[in-house]
Amino acid sequence: MQRTLSSFPGSFNKLFGYLMDETKDRKVLFHDFEDGAEGFELVAARFCDNKKSLDCISFWTWSELLVALKECQDLLSASDSSLILEKILDCVVTRLASLVVASPCTCSSQNTRISWWFEDLLVLKIDLIDKVIRMSISRNIDHATISKFLLCYQRSRFLTATPTEKCKIMEVMINLLSLLDRSSFSCKLLFGIFRVISSLKISSHHKSILENLIGSQLDRATIDFLLVPSSRRKGYVYDVNLVLRLVKAFYIEGRCFVLASRLRKVASLVDSYLVEVAADSHLSPSKFAALVLVLPDDARESHDRLFQAIDIYLEVHSGLCEAKKMKICSALNYAKLSTDALKHLARNPKFPSRIAIQVFINQQSKLENLFEDKTHLVDTFSSSVFAEESIDEKVSSDQVLVYAKRINLPNKAEHLDVQLQGMQCTITELEKYCGIMQTQIGNIPRTRLSSLGNNARFLPKLCS
Repeated sequence: MQRTLSSFPGSFNKLFGYLMDETKDRKVLFHDFEDGAEGFELVAARFCDNKKSLDCISFWTWSELLVALKECQDLLSASDSSLILEKILDCVVTRLASLVVASPCTCSSQNTRISWWFEDLLVLKIDLIDKVIRMSISRNIDHATISKFLLCYQRSRFLTATPTEKCKIMEVMINLLSLLDRSSFSCKLLFGIFRVISSLKISSHHKSILENLIGSQLDRATIDFLLVPSSRRKGYVYDVNLVLRLVKAFYIEGRCFVLASRLRKVASLVDSYLVEVAADSHLSPSKFAALVLVLPDDARESHDRLFQAIDIYLEVHSGLCEAKKMKICSALNYAKLSTDALKHLARNPKFPSRIAIQVFINQQSKLENLFEDKTHLVDTFSSSVFAEESIDEKVSSDQVLVYAKRINLPNKAEHLDVQLQGMQCTITELEKYCGIMQTQIGNIPRTRLSSLGNNARFLPKLCS
C-alpha cells in the first residue's frame, strides 16, 4: 500500500518517500482523519483504482459482489466514478444476464432465474440502482423483467422513504421506464405510477415523460384509468386536460401513422369518457368542445356515442348560446349517425335549429342519390332484356327468358335483382325517416317502367 500511495505526487509522496529503502515495517498514525477509517479506505480505493489489478473481482461470489456494492454506495457519492465500482457493476450485471437459476444467498420465495435477484438488490440506493439498470439495458436483459423489478423496488423502498427520497425514486423510475420497450410494461402500471406521483412534488419534466408513456399505450387503457379527479381549484370533476394531453401524446408517439384499429379503440375510449364527463355542470363549453374535436372524423365508424354525449351536455348546460352549441355540434358527422339517432336529433329542441335543417338536407341528398342508383340499376337491367328482344320480335316473353339462359344473361339479372332488393330495404328505411321529419319531399316515382308499356311485366317489382 505504501508503494502504491507514494507513487502519486503530493503529501503522501513526501510522507512515505524517505521510508521506501528501509526494510522495517512502519506504522503511520493519522490523528483526527476526516471520516475516520472509512474515509481513509475511500482515499485508498481511489488511489488504488488506477494501479490495482481488478481481474480477481470476476471470481468473487455473488454474496461478495453484493457486499462490495453496499460498501461502494456508502463510500462513494452519486457523482463519483470508480474503476472498482464499474468493475463490480459489470460483474453483477453479467451474473444477471447469465442463465444462473438461483442466487447463492437469496432468501426470496421466487427463486427462479427470472426474479431471483430482486430481493438481493432492494438494499441498494436509487443512484446505484440507476447504474445497474442502465447497464442491464445495454446488455439486453429482458425489459419486462426490468420493469417488474422497478415496481418491486418502488414498493419496497416506499415503506421507509422520506417524501424527498420518494420523489427521487419515482423520477429515476420514470427515466428508466422510458428506455424500455413499450410492450414490456402495462398501461395499468403506468397509471399506477401516475396516481403515486400525484401526491408528490415531481418535476413537470418527469410528469411529461410519464404522460407520453401513457399516451403511447392509450389504446390499451380503460375508462376507469381516465377518470382521474381534477384539482379543486379547477372546479370540474375530472381532469379533462390530462385526457387531452394523453390523446395528443398518442398521436405524437405514432408520428404520422397510426393503425386504424388502434385509433378506433382510442375513439371508443374517448366517447365513453365524453359520456361520463358530459353531466358535469362545471365543465366549460370550450373544454367540452376541445374533447369532442380532439379526434379526426375518420377515427369513428359511428357517431352515435358522440351524439349521446353532446345530447347530455346540452341538457345539463341548457343556457348555452347558439354559437357555442354549433361549435360543439360541428364534430358530428350526420352520415355516421344511425336512423334512431337521426330521428332523435331532428326532434330534439336542445340542438340548434340549423342542425335539424342540415340533417334534413344531408338525408335528402342521400335519398336522391339512392334513387339515382336504383334507377341506374333499372335501366341497366332493362337494356339487357330489350337487347335480347331485338333478336326476334315475334318470340314470346317465355322464349326470350329461355334464350337468355343460354347466353348466361340470367346470371347478370340475378345479380342485379339482389342489388335491387338491398336498395329497396334502404329506401324503405329512409322513407320512414322522411315521414317522421314531416317534410314535403313529394311523390318520387318508384320506377321509370311506365314508358316500357306491356314489357314492364318482365321486370322485377322494386318496392312493395
